[in-house]
Amino acid sequence: MPRFTKLDCLNDLRRRILSTELEPGLDLDEAGLSEHYAMSRTPLREVLQRLQGEGCVVMSENRGAKVASMDVSVLRTFFQTAPMVYANIARLACENRKAAQLDDLKQAQMAFAKAAKASNAAEAALANHRFHALIGEMAHNTYLFASLARLQIDHTRMSQTFYRPAAPAETMLVLKAIEQHDAMIAAIEAREGALAIDLTLQHWDLSRDQMERFVRPDPLPVHVISLKDRRNAI
Repeated sequence: MPRFTKLDCLNDLRRRILSTELEPGLDLDEAGLSEHYAMSRTPLREVLQRLQGEGCVVMSENRGAKVASMDVSVLRTFFQTAPMVYANIARLACENRKAAQLDDLKQAQMAFAKAAKASNAAEAALANHRFHALIGEMAHNTYLFASLARLQIDHTRMSQTFYRPAAPAETMLVLKAIEQHDAMIAAIEAREGALAIDLTLQHWDLSRDQMERFVRPDPLPVHVISLKDRRNAI
């Protein structure tokens, strides 16, 4: 079994949480994780504490560690706050971006487009995470970047519903998201702040309904439960 460094363990656990391989609210078995990563409990606890600081994990003395859940109050705040944070970061990215950062953003977009077109939901969500994190770095605003990092934990977990299209119309939305990323890059490169804000808000609206389905899945059709079974149901 390969041994993981603390950094390897940190990056892999973060990836598993963001991809929802480790589901929101899941209790983390520290003994099992210690064995999986061939790591003693002390450095593993340090990794979990780092993830707690990021907002990926919640730790308590009596109940151990668990993956951060997404309850109603948290998600209400998320949907209210995210568009404001993303829009302001886009504007600041236009003002403060560096040429090398634009190159990184274009590389991230290539990875995103590849994963999204392949309908690889987890990889597309992670690549989208990387794309928007790079725009956050371009903004050079410590306070907004901290807010963005926390928002992206929940955004990345929910967005996999968007990158798993169930109908041709939803596939077209994913392709539209790729086009919007390209347009956002062009706006940032041209330092067109107003356009970048407009594109960012359009991009947010594009996936909002699908993300809400993560929280509020489509109800079961009426015919799933027959009238006879429904009469006896509790």
